[in-house]
Amino acid sequence: MRNLVIILGDQLTLDNPALHDFDLTQDHIVMAEVAQESQHVWSHQQRIALFLSAMRHFASQLRAQPFPLTYFELGAHPHPDLVSVWQAMLQQHQPQAIKVCEPGDWRIWQQLQAVADAHATPLHVLQDTHFMCSIDQFKRWAAKYNEKNTSLRMEFFYRSMRKKYQILMQGDAPVGGDWNYDHDNRQALGKHGPQGVVAPPAFTPDAITQAVMAQVSAQFAAHPGQLASFAWPVTREQALTLLAHFVAEKLPQFGPYQDAMWQDQPYLWHSLLASALNLKLLNPREVIAAAEQAYVDGRASLASVEGFIRQILGWREFVRGVYWLEMPGLKSANYFAHRRDLPVWFWTGQTQMQCLSQCIGQTLQTGYAHHIQRLMVIGLFSTLAQLSPQQVSDWFLAVYVDAVEWVELPNVAGMALYANGGRFTSKPYVASGAYIQRMSNYCAGCQYDPKQKTGERACPFTTLYWAFLIRHEALLAANPRTRLMVKHVAHMAADEREAISAFAEQRLQQLALL
Repeated sequence: MRNLVIILGDQLTLDNPALHDFDLTQDHIVMAEVAQESQHVWSHQQRIALFLSAMRHFASQLRAQPFPLTYFELGAHPHPDLVSVWQAMLQQHQPQAIKVCEPGDWRIWQQLQAVADAHATPLHVLQDTHFMCSIDQFKRWAAKYNEKNTSLRMEFFYRSMRKKYQILMQGDAPVGGDWNYDHDNRQALGKHGPQGVVAPPAFTPDAITQAVMAQVSAQFAAHPGQLASFAWPVTREQALTLLAHFVAEKLPQFGPYQDAMWQDQPYLWHSLLASALNLKLLNPREVIAAAEQAYVDGRASLASVEGFIRQILGWREFVRGVYWLEMPGLKSANYFAHRRDLPVWFWTGQTQMQCLSQCIGQTLQTGYAHHIQRLMVIGLFSTLAQLSPQQVSDWFLAVYVDAVEWVELPNVAGMALYANGGRFTSKPYVASGAYIQRMSNYCAGCQYDPKQKTGERACPFTTLYWAFLIRHEALLAANPRTRLMVKHVAHMAADEREAISAFAEQRLQQLALL
């Protein structure tokens, strides 16, 4: 054997660089399903099923080419983890080298290197050309940017990517004259709620997916979530169908209401494309091109299209670069020294806080929540409640179908929890219950009042927000973006500060009961 080509579970594309120059007579592919990848965090049943079904469908595609493939199916081999699989393949075949595309997880990269070193086999880790900015390119951009700035900013990276790829550009100027349209894209839904939302296409499980679901139900029955509503794309063809649906039916309304939330409306106008992108069933270039063409054709506004493209070309590429720049330190970062354990209701959704009951309940039901539900409800509460960043990050990695560590960890630890002290965010993302009331109808019927700081009906978000401001007044006052937040704190009487802080501590002691 010349090359043992390892394909990981989130590298499901024939454009995988590890397949370039593949020799059908001398090279061999290995893919493996192992229990440990579902258990190192307590993975949602839909997340497990999505990965396994997509992997098996891709394996069928490889065999049809035909590529020589050894596929280790869960339950049909004795190996508990990927390391054991790779060791067995190396011992059996003694390849001249190992080829693999860059993993999306620091842990996996370290394991690959350790196995290769132990077997004295060269390891060739190839640049992941799925992404539009390589790890080295991002490091160079960051080094240059940091010559004049103390922390990285996605906005300026995004502008450089727009220029590089000439997306929504007229020469060196952005189409429409503005780089972003955030001011147009933060609307609430109003008292009548969402109107005209079209349901996403549901992909009926085929025989492969049905077999996977039966196996997950049997082997991972104790894991969070359920499979009854499973309808995620597991093939490239299904992913392309979902992309076409989004561009035609949802992109026109996506922009204005991308931050809005509504009870029992998990999807609204969001694309639901993240899992397909992160499994590499879709290429970001084709997703961006489809959205840009909708603007050119007059089928969607510039604000909607720019807002969507910024998520793919800007934030997605940016957080991947940040992940590899900040690892392994990001995994253990804890700027505020938050140590509280995750409440048990994070695994059940059974809390009296309506917003968290909705967002976590929806997550457990579907394996999905949109970015504001994750950042400004679940993430916000986690910061205000002083929850351990490591426990919160592991929870996010476990419960969302689109979660791969390169995208999950920077978003959660870095952005939502400010655990790395603002290396790439300009401020802690904190707010009172008033924000949630403004952007959703979650507060309707909730037993807590977002206007009250103390008392039994006081919204925990509001109480903990003011306690956070009091506790970190000096830090926030020194930041131009949060200085206004703490002006009110500066004028508070000492007894009011003490009352809020004492009530907040009482609330924190009651976390399991909230």
